[in-house]
Amino acid sequence: MFFHALTALAIASGLAGSASGVAVSKRQAITTLSASQVSSFKPYTFFAGAAYCNPSLTLTWTCGAKCQGNAGFQPIASGGNGGNEQFWYVGFDPALDTVIVAHQGTNTSNILALLTDTDFSLRPLNSTLFPGISSDVEVHDGFADSQERSSADVLCAVETGLSQHNTTSVTVVGHSLGAALALLDSVFLPLHLPSNTTVTTITYGMPRIGNQAFADYVDAHLHVTHVNNKEDPVPIEPGRFLGFHHPAGEVHIQDSGAWDACPGQDNTSDLCTVGDVPNIFDSDESDHDGPYDGVTLGSC
Repeated sequence: MFFHALTALAIASGLAGSASGVAVSKRQAITTLSASQVSSFKPYTFFAGAAYCNPSLTLTWTCGAKCQGNAGFQPIASGGNGGNEQFWYVGFDPALDTVIVAHQGTNTSNILALLTDTDFSLRPLNSTLFPGISSDVEVHDGFADSQERSSADVLCAVETGLSQHNTTSVTVVGHSLGAALALLDSVFLPLHLPSNTTVTTITYGMPRIGNQAFADYVDAHLHVTHVNNKEDPVPIEPGRFLGFHHPAGEVHIQDSGAWDACPGQDNTSDLCTVGDVPNIFDSDESDHDGPYDGVTLGSC
């Protein structure tokens, strides 16, 4: 729904501190974002790009252009090894008045291999990490395993950020595999944070993560915008025939450069990813890393 995109845009432009502060009517038509709406995503794009940098660089915020894009950011913690645990970092951005959580992605060939490998399954979420969520909600087991490795450290850092900076806003970002981890964190964090905390999710090149029950849970409980670039193959994997579904909140970047907000789950219009990229043979791997309004992801 376009609500999700406008929630992210309102927070990005400093118009609201929480989703509940934005009065937005639901829109059923595909809508092209204005230039100012598109540009309001850029801080989060830089944050997603910085997640590819070594934790030693994000902890000191010395990762070059990706860090300079949000020069006032105040890091709190970072971790991961870039192998079985993707890099991640947590900090506070005073300009946006939000705690940022960012997860590293992986290169296009690696994520496509993971998504097209039949040696995975849908499984329920860990009931200890995700208390109270129905076992009908199932997710890609590889994504779930990866998110679990950093979950405790991420939660601790977020709690520190909320307390130190007297904010109730958390924004989770990521690209590629990092987008999958970001969405799982966005489900996880509200279950362990104060009830007045607002968690917003902005991802890029996000694969499908879970089943229909998962997509429905996300739509009912979260504020998500997932941006897809042109003919990127990653967002159409794993296939719907395997039981995977995207939540609502897609923004699709056209070949023309226009950003279109696509309502509903897996919108089949040719202005949206599922319609524009019906199969892997109609895709272009080079689109996965962007650029997203001039910012290329996939490396530090």
